Amino acid sequence: MSLCVPPGASRRASIVSAAGSDKSLVNFPVSTGLSEDDRRPSELTSYDDNPGICALLLTLLSMILILVTIPFSLCTSIKVVQEYERAVIFRLGRLRKGGAKGPGIFFVIPCIDTYRKVDLRTVSFDVPPQEVLSRDSVTVSVDAVVYYRVSNPTMATNNIEDYSHSTRLLAATTLRNVLGTKNLAEILSEREAISHVMQEALDEATDPWGVKVERVEVKDVRLPVQLQRAMAAEAEAAREARAKVIAAEGEQKASRALKEAATVINESPSALQLRYLQTLNSISAEKNSTIIFPFPMDIFSNLLKFDSQGEKKSAKIENII
Repeated sequence: MSLCVPPGASRRASIVSAAGSDKSLVNFPVSTGLSEDDRRPSELTSYDDNPGICALLLTLLSMILILVTIPFSLCTSIKVVQEYERAVIFRLGRLRKGGAKGPGIFFVIPCIDTYRKVDLRTVSFDVPPQEVLSRDSVTVSVDAVVYYRVSNPTMATNNIEDYSHSTRLLAATTLRNVLGTKNLAEILSEREAISHVMQEALDEATDPWGVKVERVEVKDVRLPVQLQRAMAAEAEAAREARAKVIAAEGEQKASRALKEAATVINESPSALQLRYLQTLNSISAEKNSTIIFPFPMDIFSNLLKFDSQGEKKSAKIENII
């Protein structure tokens, strides 16, 4: 008696006893710390080539029935799957060897074979808006879109009942879990990083299901109306503050420039007269009915001095009289 382990079998072994030309193959589970009920269906692959006498009899009867009813039986025996589809075939409830069939034509035996088609194209779905409490205690509503495809039809059929519905539920849960670790500023500014983290988490979780998550995108972040108003008021106040600072800096630079210009004009009295003429020229070019003529302050000061001197002389004459 010798112990034979098929290639690639890490969880099951076989004992082969040879007696002349007769060989019997007996399966038993290897001690791995997991019972057979705890393992996934895809891990319970049987290496017994002899399915049993009842299975052989049913297969033989089905083949005879197909031969007797030819060509009508061909309509139920020959199946076709498209280029983007695969067919997972079960014979008497057991997965057939060779994996999924397709694309093209494949053969099934009526009454004992059942099959399930699996679409390999990329599927997209919208994650419903999730009310999430961020790390800084702000409630936001976030929705996303997920793109996935089936990478292993056998695992998608055997390891999970409905991979599409399960992926949708897992995407909604992952979105809440990821956003719960971020504050509001990170949610609004780091959408690409959040999408990448979600994709890695979903891809790792759905890998045993034979599902590959290709892309995750955060669509929209909705804030409460009161928070939007508060943020708008804060942004408006910040803009007004920056505007006042910029205006003050402009006035400061303008006053320095005017001071320098006054210094230059003070050095040359004729420059002031030229500036008067230039101002009058610019005013008259606009066809205004009113012209404002700047009166030189030095002339006005001389007149004031002359008036004050005349008053002093008249006061002296009156005192003399």
